[in-house]
Amino acid sequence: MKSATRRGLRVRVGSAVASALVVVGMSFAPGATAADVQSEQWYLGPMQAEKMWKTSTGEGIKVAIVDTGVNPDTPSLKGQVLADEVPKQVAYGSTDDYDGHGTTMAELIAGTGADGGVQGLAPGAEIVPYRIALDDLLDDEEEKRAPTAMEAVKAAADSDARIISMSFDSPAYEPEFEAVLKYAASKGKLLIASVGNEGRDAGYIGYPAAYPYVIGVSSIDDKSRISEFAQSGHYVDLVAPGENLPGYCERNFAEYCHNQVGTSSATAITSAAAALIWSAHPDWTANQVTRSLIDTAGRKWPKDKPTSTAGYGTIRPRSVLADPDYDPGEPYSDPLRKENTQEGEKLVTEIPPASASAKPSAGTTATSQGAEGAPKDKQAAAGSADAKDVAADASSDSSTLWIALGAAAVVVIGGGAFALLRARRAN
Repeated sequence: MKSATRRGLRVRVGSAVASALVVVGMSFAPGATAADVQSEQWYLGPMQAEKMWKTSTGEGIKVAIVDTGVNPDTPSLKGQVLADEVPKQVAYGSTDDYDGHGTTMAELIAGTGADGGVQGLAPGAEIVPYRIALDDLLDDEEEKRAPTAMEAVKAAADSDARIISMSFDSPAYEPEFEAVLKYAASKGKLLIASVGNEGRDAGYIGYPAAYPYVIGVSSIDDKSRISEFAQSGHYVDLVAPGENLPGYCERNFAEYCHNQVGTSSATAITSAAAALIWSAHPDWTANQVTRSLIDTAGRKWPKDKPTSTAGYGTIRPRSVLADPDYDPGEPYSDPLRKENTQEGEKLVTEIPPASASAKPSAGTTATSQGAEGAPKDKQAAAGSADAKDVAADASSDSSTLWIALGAAAVVVIGGGAFALLRARRAN
């Protein structure tokens, strides 16, 4: 049963309309004022955002947001949204947010906090907005004119945005969408998506998080406990804050609402963390940024044994920014290779970029490794009953946010067969 603080939406992926949950949740009590909204962003202190911003603010990194559109005129987003960079064929309504969700995600990533608005984790980054049709919230004519998720991602892949943030999900696997995401990965994009809000016993992880080359993000609360609404399985890669956050819940953007929850927000915050790292290391590839997030994630289990609820652990971008000696590894080796190939076997050789540049331009980043065809095993990834302590390692951080993920991260995934694309993780 869905919580009253979340609502189910539908995403039009391609030719079909699949039932889906956009991971947005909110209370129905608007009224968070400008004076207190940043105080509700409880993760900024534990993540030591102020210290990180001395090294990186995300400057030079463009983040494509595929969502309900982005309002560029909120105080926190003025000057942050590059609507002119959206190709005309997919630009319809890109700055007309019909729900508030896309604007909230944009502020969590790149908001400046002006006039007491939401403070983005990467306030130097810039947003490229793509509006798709979700949950039948558009009338028939607007829905016809809106691009599909596949069309939006394809356009973003051909842009110079480095990160594509997708805070929506669907239970339906579509090979055409898989192909588009593979194309985006081949263009050097970092793909990040929410795992879904249907709960731990849903038996599957939502798409696009369950496709190859996509970092699947789950949610934690301010006590570092895995959110009960977050879906679980072998395609969770990282966790980030996703509960009790401010956000818009009305289209007039007159005020914020309290207690927004969902893996949507966690995805946006992870996208911002990636922007901070990539801005500080603009010559890195998407593989290296991904590897840095995995290597430094807070956890107390072996890195090669990600859990079904927390994946590799809690994002800690400061650990990368604060370590001048951090080695991001091979630029053309996929850190999620076991997921992106059949039984961990690399199917094709990674292709280095034609040229390299110190500037954060997606056109010169390396391609991610590609995989041909779907894995043979398409059964639902059933999580094992893992009795390990999943407390995150806080040796270099100062808050309980990164001290413990808590017993809530131990879970058994129920459910039967489900068409999933990636090969299972061997937990």
